[in-house]
Amino acid sequence: MNAFSVPVVKAFFQELYSEIHDVSYTLFKLMIPVILIIKLLEEMGGIEWFASLLGPLMAMVGLPDSTALVWATTMATNIYAGMLVFFTQSHQESLSVAQVTVLGGLLLMAHGLPIEARIAQIAGVRMRATLLLRIGGGLVFAWLLNLIYSQGGWLQQPNELLWQPEIVEDTFLAWTVHQIKSLLVIQLVIIALLTGLKLLKLLGIEKLMAWLLQPLLRMLGIGSEATTISIVGVTLGLSFGGGLLIKEAKAGQISKRDVFAAMAFLGLCHSLIEDTLLVMLLGAHISGVLWMRLFFSLLVVAVLTRWMDSKSEQFHQRYLIRPCQKAGN
Repeated sequence: MNAFSVPVVKAFFQELYSEIHDVSYTLFKLMIPVILIIKLLEEMGGIEWFASLLGPLMAMVGLPDSTALVWATTMATNIYAGMLVFFTQSHQESLSVAQVTVLGGLLLMAHGLPIEARIAQIAGVRMRATLLLRIGGGLVFAWLLNLIYSQGGWLQQPNELLWQPEIVEDTFLAWTVHQIKSLLVIQLVIIALLTGLKLLKLLGIEKLMAWLLQPLLRMLGIGSEATTISIVGVTLGLSFGGGLLIKEAKAGQISKRDVFAAMAFLGLCHSLIEDTLLVMLLGAHISGVLWMRLFFSLLVVAVLTRWMDSKSEQFHQRYLIRPCQKAGN
């Protein structure tokens, strides 16, 4: 039979449509309620209160207390919102390049937690493990960056913004339009992503990619079955690839251990291109927000997987992993 006969092509698009529907429904069912809840908390002053708790921690990493609001906003929403807070505050004029790089490290490690931590939870990672890894890992990484830059006397020159957005009034209508546009972009990305992955699998390129990445995954202690999750997360990020990540994890072909290891790596190091460029617009230096972040993430996950292997299955079930669940549960 012709490989591209009408029945084969029809079956291809039927399967593709089904996958797009399942992934989109799973992701949007998760994202939309969380977006609304976070907006409500923001209007009630919840983010400012959270920032007041983070203020004392900023000194540990060489940052002024005022930067806590930038990180709190980023953790509760996304990097874009944190950037707007950064641009509207006067403290950014007195920061050094090193300090902005340290702040950028915090933003990259821990952002969009209500959605991204929930995605990891549905995929099978316990919420407290994700939050500890990303918030704790972010603080440790920022502390190390600050230590390296301050001890070496590097990047101590005043930060200069090469670009600054025009700040417009934030109305509920503008917020609603922005959220709708964001969801539409995510839908388009899902369609393009699933179509591309299906074509790669059809052409056998997916297996080639898995083979090429095998040495890196082996070094991290991650099984080759988690290749797709790793590729999607590193390139697109957890929000864009969240539905696919959940689908792959729930398919049952990846062990719970490898799901945890892959999600741990992606929690520390995802969306390498877009997110890195965003924080560099603030003035952050590429040495910290890309190369040191990548090295730190690889090292942490390599140590974490070997530590995990030394623990019992009961320990894993109690503290690290959980059964995959439906987004509505």
